[in-house]
Amino acid sequence: MNETFVVVGGDAAGMSAASKAKRANPEMDVIVFEKGEWVSYAACGMPYYVKGEVEDLDDLVAVTPEEFREERDVDLRTGHEVVGIDPETGTVTVEGDGETFEQSYDHLLVATGATAIEPPFDGLDLDGVFTIHDMDEADAIENYVTERSPDSAAIVGGGYVGIELAEALSARGVDVHLYEMLPHVLQPFGDAVAEVVEDHLREQGVQLHLDTAVSGFDGAERVERVAFDDQSRPADVAIVGVGVEPNADLAADAGIELGETGAIATDEYGRTNHGNVYAAGDCAEARHVVTGEPDHVPLALTANRAGRAIGQTVAGDPEPVGGIAGTAIVKAFGLGAARTGLVDEEQAREADFDPVSVTISAPSRAHYYPGGDELTVTLMADHDTGRLLGGTVVGREGAKRIDTVATALTAGMTVPELRNADLAYAPPFSPVWDPVLTAAKVLEGRLE
Repeated sequence: MNETFVVVGGDAAGMSAASKAKRANPEMDVIVFEKGEWVSYAACGMPYYVKGEVEDLDDLVAVTPEEFREERDVDLRTGHEVVGIDPETGTVTVEGDGETFEQSYDHLLVATGATAIEPPFDGLDLDGVFTIHDMDEADAIENYVTERSPDSAAIVGGGYVGIELAEALSARGVDVHLYEMLPHVLQPFGDAVAEVVEDHLREQGVQLHLDTAVSGFDGAERVERVAFDDQSRPADVAIVGVGVEPNADLAADAGIELGETGAIATDEYGRTNHGNVYAAGDCAEARHVVTGEPDHVPLALTANRAGRAIGQTVAGDPEPVGGIAGTAIVKAFGLGAARTGLVDEEQAREADFDPVSVTISAPSRAHYYPGGDELTVTLMADHDTGRLLGGTVVGREGAKRIDTVATALTAGMTVPELRNADLAYAPPFSPVWDPVLTAAKVLEGRLE
């Protein structure tokens, strides 16, 4: 009898695992249960749909349900929710098509993703107040903006979602106010990046309210005002983007262990404490390449890569899911901001490092070649070993240089080793000394 691989969740991790398992072992029965109707979609593209740069919501779908079923021979069942897992009997309980049934498995992947955090705000149920973490929510925001033509928007949260939606709504002619309870936006990127981004946002007309805690929203049936610090101001639409939390309750109820982050604990192959049960994507932890400790950083590549590896493993050829560095990049109007590894000195000390950091500014191209701009690079290293710990990049072009730093982190390189890296040079692309190499030279001198 063929082995059965059951996947709970039909987005990045789940569909990557299902596709890879079926390719690697065509005889395996691969069943995916997805409680919604959307699968394999690019959540990172949703702000650009709201902005209007992506014309159709379906354009964000990488592989359609029909393609999974007909071309990849995956038994994909949308509108089916797994409501229980029994690792002892190797079964899941499923609700769908008006019935409840049990499905047995030989291997199980929990890829239940994450949910947008809803703070205890007053007025969250008002018409015109949204979170954005799935396709239906993105569509609802776009329709609301199109139909209501709001004059003003309140965006709560200065992370990726808040920054990207500030750009999207500004492009739609909406007066944007962004509220962040911390002193800076983009807290995981560090102050050097945040201050550059904040200046740029203000130049684009976004009104920032930093160190400002929103308490809720007011209105009759539709949002009319946002309340904060015993004050309020008009808001015709409001978007709450204060982060996500892993959907780990299904796993926890089944006796699958969670880690200290609240996400599902896994080993290097994505296995949970039940050997034939795996977890991947936004619901699961992964090992940080700098600290060596479990961490929860819900990003697209992490989910896709882990899912693919688990699909290979259940097909009979074990493959590690790989470590993470928390590498991320965000577009803020004409500016790019990126980070990887450890960028906060206090966080580095908590991980038993003795951090030393430098921040430099350098041209993105040769000084005489037109079109370049200033790029700000921050690098951090451990004083005792010289090991690179992390870095950030911010500028109008060249923020993707963060990949050089991420690669160095994954390889465990020291600052001198990074400084000696043989990077490409031509005037249209960089100075002779790339800004990352310049930062490494300065940091090496600081370490010495």
